[in-house]
Amino acid sequence: MKYLIAVLLVLFTQPAWAYLDPGTGSMLLQVILGGIAAVGVALKLGWHKIRAALGFAAKSDDDDDEDEQESETS
Repeated sequence: MKYLIAVLLVLFTQPAWAYLDPGTGSMLLQVILGGIAAVGVALKLGWHKIRAALGFAAKSDDDDDEDEQESETS
């Protein structure tokens, strides 16, 4: 069935009469990389909110100091 659909699409295609210059590929690459960068920045800015929503609360600095003091006295 897949092959029949593929053959029909190939047989009944019409020319697009379009031209894509080399700059179009460069522009598409920039859009994709810009989107990836935007997602990365958004995750970095909201990382503490994401961790809190998932239940991975970050340890505060006060907790770290208490842990160090307990290990030194042991």
